[in-house]
Amino acid sequence: MKKYLTAADAGLISCHACGHVQPLQRGIAHPRCLRCHSPLHTRHPDSLMRTWALLIAAALLYIPANILPVMHTASLVGDEDDTIMSGVVYFWTSGDAPLAVIVFIASILVPMLKLSVLGLLCFTSQRRSTWRPAERTKLYRLVEFIGRWSMLDVFVVTLTVALVRFQSLAVITAGPGAIAFGSVVILTMIASMQFDPRLIWDPVDEDKQQPTQHSQDHPHE
Repeated sequence: MKKYLTAADAGLISCHACGHVQPLQRGIAHPRCLRCHSPLHTRHPDSLMRTWALLIAAALLYIPANILPVMHTASLVGDEDDTIMSGVVYFWTSGDAPLAVIVFIASILVPMLKLSVLGLLCFTSQRRSTWRPAERTKLYRLVEFIGRWSMLDVFVVTLTVALVRFQSLAVITAGPGAIAFGSVVILTMIASMQFDPRLIWDPVDEDKQQPTQHSQDHPHE
């Protein structure tokens, strides 16, 4: 038996635009919100398909984001191109270990974790898995929380540009790797927004309903 009452069981639906909770009119083919007249959906339409598409695009762009240079430095001694990893190595060897750790976490570790977690959530939801739904929901909330810090390394690059221009005769411009990395950040943020975490709990609710339906089909005499 289910220990809780869901909105679907109570015949209620929430508007994704304004959040208004209202009774679901089952006789209408395309119901709309009574407050803002937006289309009503029990789940985000094509949530998994949209999340997979954005996730694959972000994974493909993650490769040039780490291979192509993110900064081009032009000075009196010559020109130099730096990737994200070479920047981490430079900060580490020059004595700025905290800055190197920040750039490594924000630019390499966090995007990789976001891609891995979103891929895991999409795969398990598509397979309708009942494996650790509470933990998977916490992972989704974690991805949402760290998404706002994904552009931290952009501020670090901006600070580096300002310091270099003040301390030496050099001009730093953004490279193609910075565009690719910015695209990865934006795509992963939109992918986490498109994913519907309620899909994690749908198979769990169905498994809890099956014993009840089975007992009703075969009542004890």
